[in-house]
Amino acid sequence: MAFDLSARLAERHAADLYRQRPLLETAQGPLVRVDGQPLLAFCNNDYLGLANHPEVIKAWRDGAERWGVGGGASHLVVGHSTPHHALEEALAEFTGRPRALLFSTGYMANLGAVTALVGQGDTVLQDRLNHASLLDAGLLSGARFNRYLHNDPASLAQRLDKAAGDTLVVTDGVFSMDGDIADLPALAATARARGAWLLVDDAHGFGTLGANGGGIVEHFGLGLQEVPVLVGTLGKAFGTAGAFVAGSEELIETLVQFARPYIYTTSQPPALACATLRSLQLLRSEHWRREHLQALIAQFRRGAEQLGLQLMDSFTPIQPILVGSSERALRLSQLLRERGLLVTAIRPPTVPAGSARLRVTLSAAHSEAQVGLLLQALAECYPLLEPVDA
Repeated sequence: MAFDLSARLAERHAADLYRQRPLLETAQGPLVRVDGQPLLAFCNNDYLGLANHPEVIKAWRDGAERWGVGGGASHLVVGHSTPHHALEEALAEFTGRPRALLFSTGYMANLGAVTALVGQGDTVLQDRLNHASLLDAGLLSGARFNRYLHNDPASLAQRLDKAAGDTLVVTDGVFSMDGDIADLPALAATARARGAWLLVDDAHGFGTLGANGGGIVEHFGLGLQEVPVLVGTLGKAFGTAGAFVAGSEELIETLVQFARPYIYTTSQPPALACATLRSLQLLRSEHWRREHLQALIAQFRRGAEQLGLQLMDSFTPIQPILVGSSERALRLSQLLRERGLLVTAIRPPTVPAGSARLRVTLSAAHSEAQVGLLLQALAECYPLLEPVDA
């Protein structure tokens, strides 16, 4: 019997779940052109406004002139170049850990770390709202896989009591669709009390949380003992691309030996590592970016609450507006777009049924006036949703 792909696609259309790729015709930033339309964007993860920073661009250009444009081979053959090594050392120092290991994407970092640490006979326990890459990693590891209630140490403890073999607890630092943060001190204490390791994917926390941008671990003042495995991505607040895992000497050597997504892929371009080194320097030295971002978050939340919008418990740059149905989320997104604003509608299966939302993301590159424009547009558009429920 042939695959009935047309029926599957038609079903997605009918449920308002069909996804399309907008065509970005400019560099990332608050002001973009998408599918030929100039728009004010509130939907990228460039939290510190570094993706189009001239110094980061120059570092990439200079790196390409010296090191070329391709990695050329896997890290274990002849693809591990001086810029890669320098970036790993800088990321280790930044995170306060003995070593760090570069991966080409965040998905690969999560997949590599989880599958290298647990397998058949072991246990992996994950927050119900973890990113898809973490959930996939748990399923592919071959370990016994279970999910605890969102951000609930008591629920985790119940599952830990039934765990067998080496046990890995896995959580996002900042949850990408809700914007809330993990109760890391309680989760870490619960895991340690039962001899489990904790892996934290802080993709959305690095650069935005902590006094120096060190993420959720710095925010809570935790260290290697509480969080043995720390994952970060470079395509968000860092403004470039790729990811890393930071931890002990033994952890990183274990990943070098056993993490298949690291072993069996070509390294990222060395010039990219040069650019990321520069963005890391900017992230650490320009504290005003985080301060400005926090001011914008506070401005948006005040305005949204005055409008009666249903926000979530988030003090991060991720500020979802709960709408309910996929139809309502798509309509609100379209109404905003007609007014020149780009805010993406997030629908199932990315979020649970009935919790479709507009995922507003703020950046240090935004101005207070631009956030004001978004709030004004929401004030005009949100009341127009009411007929949808009639």
